[in-house]
Amino acid sequence: MDNTSGGQALVRSRRGAEGPWRTAWRKLKTDRAAIIAFGVLVLITAACLAAPLYARHVARTDPFATNLNGEIVINGETRQVLEPSTEGLGLGFTPLGATWDFGPYMLGADNQGRDVAARLLYGGRNSLLIAGAAAVICLGLATVLGVVSGFFGGLVDTLLSRILDVLWAFPIFLLAISLSIVLITQSITIGPIEIRSGSLWLPIFIIGIVYVPYVARPIRGHVLSLMQAEFVTAAIGIGASPWRILLYDILPNVITRVIVFVPLILALNMMTESSLSFLSIGVQPPDASWGTIIQDGQGLLYSRPIVALAPGLAIVISVLALNILGDGVRDALDPKSSIRVA
Repeated sequence: MDNTSGGQALVRSRRGAEGPWRTAWRKLKTDRAAIIAFGVLVLITAACLAAPLYARHVARTDPFATNLNGEIVINGETRQVLEPSTEGLGLGFTPLGATWDFGPYMLGADNQGRDVAARLLYGGRNSLLIAGAAAVICLGLATVLGVVSGFFGGLVDTLLSRILDVLWAFPIFLLAISLSIVLITQSITIGPIEIRSGSLWLPIFIIGIVYVPYVARPIRGHVLSLMQAEFVTAAIGIGASPWRILLYDILPNVITRVIVFVPLILALNMMTESSLSFLSIGVQPPDASWGTIIQDGQGLLYSRPIVALAPGLAIVISVLALNILGDGVRDALDPKSSIRVA
């Protein structure tokens, strides 16, 4: 009877044992701030993905077409989208202000008579797309370079480290701006792949490249520390092949470090894309992003500040949520890490 009870207790303890991923998920679920931040990001992403539905059924306007002579009925009163200016000499036009109704021109119009709310959602789609795709490129290249450099060492490590040092020597925004100015007016051909000027893939490629050293170097250092770990030394001692050690001992431990970087790199990519687009060297017309909408509203800060404030607030909320989520993911997967977005 005692042996049977002891055996059942042992089975229950084995079944109840948590793996590292389940433990990390349990820790993350208890972090209310991280869960709320994740929910905010889901809502923002869902709203941006619904941009075509909003433009077609709610705003009932084309957010990319100028509407200089458009009119709208508000509370039974017909008003022009671009109203004659009443300031100074009365020259020029002032865009329609926010109606705050869930309908056309909820956030008002810009200086070309376009619906700001619809453009905000479409711009969010591009900003999120560029940040996400650039993060995939950045993390993929950085992981390969960091793992290869740290694992093989020697000449390979020296060569890759010097290449990363060259990229590291340039300030991030200076390098991104320089690449954008050079490449924005011409196509890029890489074998059978051609990236045309004005394509969204151009800022994706540029942003994905400039942050590679900032991820590859920590991963390289992590791999070097893993190579000195006891479990790797034991695997070498029993005659395990290098590829077996790489696939079963190194990569599983590196993946957690890469996951920690995901929300942080997304936040950095979003800020970089907005900066480049604000300077007119990122997303090109007729496409829009939060950065280009801020540029459109720069001249309306005193008369219609919502045009620039709406995308600015969207960037702030998204980056803040990504930082909070990144802190939660870091604490759950890699408590000893001290990575932060400056």
